[in-house]
Amino acid sequence: MKWLIFLLALLFSASVISNNSVSQQKGQKHPENLPEFTHHQAKSWINSEPLSVKKLLSQNKIILIDMWTFDCWNCYRSFPWLNALEKKYQKQGLQIIGVHTPEFDHEKIRSNIEKKVKEFKLHHPVMIDNDFSYWRSLNNRYWPSYYLVNPQGQIVYNHVGETHEGDRKAINLERKIQELLSIQ
Repeated sequence: MKWLIFLLALLFSASVISNNSVSQQKGQKHPENLPEFTHHQAKSWINSEPLSVKKLLSQNKIILIDMWTFDCWNCYRSFPWLNALEKKYQKQGLQIIGVHTPEFDHEKIRSNIEKKVKEFKLHHPVMIDNDFSYWRSLNNRYWPSYYLVNPQGQIVYNHVGETHEGDRKAINLERKIQELLSIQ
């Protein structure tokens, strides 16, 4: 009986510790302003020459950063929604930027990333962040994560996780995009 009580106490303690870790991770602070892109070589970009946050903001762009990696199923299932947003709002000033930050070594190979970009019909620029420098500059922890940035460079909306057309996260983000586009 004593070992059962000990085991239950141990499990309870592990649960509390685990829940506190998750809470601390979810409470991570992101910078107020979007950091400048960390990769400036053409080989680090797909579908675009190297971009600059400063230049995009000078063009009065609203930026949506999509942090993803190609072995992430939640990322895959979000691409149709992301492509629909791009098609709907790109001409009005929305610029989607994918930031591919790998989880595994085979995800660091440019040709593998290019195949996935083509497979999922991603037309927006994608920065390859193999060294996690941009990931760290955002203090990011999850795939996928989305950062919406106003024309002043401020991160005004952030959410984590798979997103589909019509779900609460997608609706909230689209409303925020519409609000920012109407202010321009």
